[in-house]
Amino acid sequence: MGLTSLPLQLMAAVLAIGALTATVWMWPRLAGRPGGRRWTAVLARTGVLAGDQLLTLAALGLLVNNYFGFYGSWDDLLGTDPGTAAITIAGQGLQVLDSHAVRGGRIEQVIMPGPTTHLSEQAYVFLPAAYLRDQRRRFPAILALTGYPGDPRNLMTRLDLPGRLATAISRHQVPPAVLVMMRPSVVLPRDTECVDVPGGPQVQKYFADDVRRDMTTAYRVAPGAESWGIIGGSTGGDCALKLAMTHPQAFSAAVSLSGYYETIIDGTTGDLFGGQQAVEHDNDLMWRLATLPAPAVSVLVTSSRKGESDYRSTRAFLAAVKPPMQASSLILPSGGHNFNTWNRELPQALPWLAQQLHAPGGAAPAATATPG
Repeated sequence: MGLTSLPLQLMAAVLAIGALTATVWMWPRLAGRPGGRRWTAVLARTGVLAGDQLLTLAALGLLVNNYFGFYGSWDDLLGTDPGTAAITIAGQGLQVLDSHAVRGGRIEQVIMPGPTTHLSEQAYVFLPAAYLRDQRRRFPAILALTGYPGDPRNLMTRLDLPGRLATAISRHQVPPAVLVMMRPSVVLPRDTECVDVPGGPQVQKYFADDVRRDMTTAYRVAPGAESWGIIGGSTGGDCALKLAMTHPQAFSAAVSLSGYYETIIDGTTGDLFGGQQAVEHDNDLMWRLATLPAPAVSVLVTSSRKGESDYRSTRAFLAAVKPPMQASSLILPSGGHNFNTWNRELPQALPWLAQQLHAPGGAAPAATATPG
């Protein structure tokens, strides 16, 4: 059974409840016989309580993981997902693994090779109906990133980004755009925070150069920064801002849903800066705003007055932005760091991003996606 499957969650819940019920029924018997050894009774009761707690924690862990989308499979949890390994595909471009029709277009499951970074990651590409009809037109593109560790399928199942975009297109609220859904952690289980790690994975370069090159080569996607936007939640929000601010030649607009503004360093990241203060500063968005010329990009940041720990830092970020950079905000009265909050923000945030993008006219060359 899959890690996020309903049968597994139900089985874990039934086992936990059954174990607690059995414990209550057996508790007098676990006291042992009169005159028996007291330590055996203590061990028996301790063992039963420990087993109950483990089963309860397992059931709760499965429910929490499914709600927040931390891990999408056993391979994700154990760090053995072959789709996240660093793969070099010599002489090959983007590979299509699967394709199926959805409302308003088509979704293709692909592998994004990184010829310059030697990284590779799975992605889901939403092609709007206009893309399928018009074979000679280039389209803008939106890169959507999950949080850490994340599963790109959550961008479809929990946030319905393709459906939201298709609806906005059908209502003529936004121009048709291609949607690229990925997770920022391309070398799981490590969290790289979208940093070009000295002597390590060049994650920023992978998204700014390799992913964009893969898309413009395999699909009819416009290459210019004015045609590319990026959106993400939590770690993906930090990555969205970081990529737009450090690579304005690649992205012209970004949306950060409950993101943060300074790279997190903890046990999941390891040393991301290699002891180099210049690298640390380069990934500190507040330092960049205070020290470097502002990039000519537009950003939208979201938070909540109650329930979000990043509210004060979001206000500080907005106050620090200076021209030619433009910043907008979407602040809810209350809301936690979760999918429910982001679903309340996306009806405004996703159209805002799509409206910032422009694609040049003219014919596009034939796409060269490689069938899997």
